[in-house]
Parts: sequence; C-alpha cells; structure tokens
Amino acid sequence: MPSAARQTLPPPADLPKLAARRRDSSKRDYGRVLVVGGATGMAGAPALAAMAALRSGAGLVDLAAPEGVASIAAGFDPCVMTHPLPARAEGTFAHDALEPIAALAGRADALAVGPGLGRSEATSAIVTQLWREFPGPAVFDADALWWLARLDPEALATHAGPRVLTPHAGEMRRFLADGSAAGASPTTGAPPSAAVLEGAAGSLAAECGLVILLKGPDTLITDGSRQARNTTGNPGMASGGSGDVLTGILAALFCQPQAGPGAVHHFDPYEAARVAAWVHGRAGDLAAADLGELSLTARDLITWLPRAFPAIVAPSG
Repeated sequence: MPSAARQTLPPPADLPKLAARRRDSSKRDYGRVLVVGGATGMAGAPALAAMAALRSGAGLVDLAAPEGVASIAAGFDPCVMTHPLPARAEGTFAHDALEPIAALAGRADALAVGPGLGRSEATSAIVTQLWREFPGPAVFDADALWWLARLDPEALATHAGPRVLTPHAGEMRRFLADGSAAGASPTTGAPPSAAVLEGAAGSLAAECGLVILLKGPDTLITDGSRQARNTTGNPGMASGGSGDVLTGILAALFCQPQAGPGAVHHFDPYEAARVAAWVHGRAGDLAAADLGELSLTARDLITWLPRAFPAIVAPSG
C-alpha cells in the first residue's frame, strides 16, 4: 500500500494510547531521558535520538557525549541539555567518562544507549555497566548492540531493569554469530533467513528477559511470549539516522502515562516498543506523502512526529 494511503489508516484496535496531559502538568511528570552516545563524526546520531525523545513527550532530555562531540550535538536543538565528558584522542568516550555517566543515569528515568557510540574498551565498559546496573527501562541500539552481542546469555540476562534491543537484520545476525541467541549456532555461508532471525529474537527475548524490536519492512516486536508486527512505515525510511529517531521515541515512551482507568501507570517495555514502532512509521508515512520517499531523511521523521502522535493520544476528560 502506498505511504499516502497508509497515513490515513487508524492504529490497531489493541494498540495502547497515551493519556491526555493534565492541565496542572509539569516537566517532571513526563520523565527525564538520558541519551548516551556520540563520537567524532557521529554527533548527529545521539542528537537525533535526543530530539526525537523531546518530540515524543519527554519532560527533560540529557545527552552525554565525548568532549568535542557534545558541543556539536548541542547546536541541533537548544532544548537538549548536553554534557561533554572525557574523550579519547580518536573522539570516543574515555574510561574517565564512566563515573559521570553513572551519575547522570542516577537521576534519569529512562536511557537510550548506543547512537554513534563507537567501539573501544571504554564504550564496552559503559554499555556493560549501564546494562547491568541501571534500574529503570533502557533501549540499546547501534554500537551498544555490537558490544551486547559479545556477551553470553547469562550476562545478557543479568540486568537491573527492563531492557529493549532494537536491531536491524545485520545486528541481529551478530547475536547468532556469537552464539548468544538461545539455540543458535555460529552462522556460516548464506545469511540466515528472516524466519531464522525472528525465531532467534523470540528465543533470546524469552531466555534473557528482554523485548526485541527487530527492524525491517515487517518489524517484529517480541518479548518471547507475545509478539506483534508493525504496519506503518515505508522504504523512504531506509536512510541513516532513522533508527536513532526510533530509539529516542521509545526512550520517551517509557516515561509517558498510558491511558486507562485508575491510577496513572506507564507503558510496559513491550507495549512501549509497539507504540514507538507504530508512531515512527506513521511519521515516515506522513512525511513521504508530502516529500516523497526518495527525499525522506531522518530529520523529517522528527518534524512529522507532532502529526503522528494525535492518533494514539486518548481524548481528554
């Protein structure tokens, strides 16, 4: 179905909705998100995630990035609070960044880890510590997935809070290649089929207590016992930075109140991943209907988020 037609389709009947905001709301009611990422030449990746988190309802967004990268990322949006941290000569985080990142995480409600992070011993330590110790919900993407794929299932299952992974097919293959996915053996020869990757995602989610959002034309969201497919999105979204935007949307949704009777409660990680995938794709469909798929960029997804969200916000009152 063309993206111009998909943009008018209603959300699935069972897709949870966000609660309308109370008149007496403050920024503290909608969560503090910490984005951890960035390296020389990759300032845009964490900036996109941070801006998407803001456009997705987060009350406050901090961005921890290496010195020299943070100042560039700050130029994208003055609403993002940037924190320049110790860096190695090549522009990735230094080991001295571990303690201040832990301090920033200590006051965050949700994390987004990995956009533009780079690969070094220090980034490995950062990813591993946040994975193991952060007590709140966190989404891990991009270079963070590279490090997590090197862990064994026991280490992957050792985490203090809800965890969502958002791999594309190539990133999911790393979990199979390193034997981390339950029942998987190292792959050789032809790449594994979509069915094999999806099966491995379900097994890994069940074994390690995770939610996995396997990105693709028929995005799969699974926690090992439940699964759903996303129906929005188009080929124009196959461009650099689109996944960083999804990461920011998801991190913000962890903190948003879900519509429903009784006391205020937030989305569980599986439902947050479903909603994030849907609204991310809907923003892409809206943008493509106006700009065309060929010219669509990740920045456009953020621009169209305000038009995508109303379909999944419950009426006030």
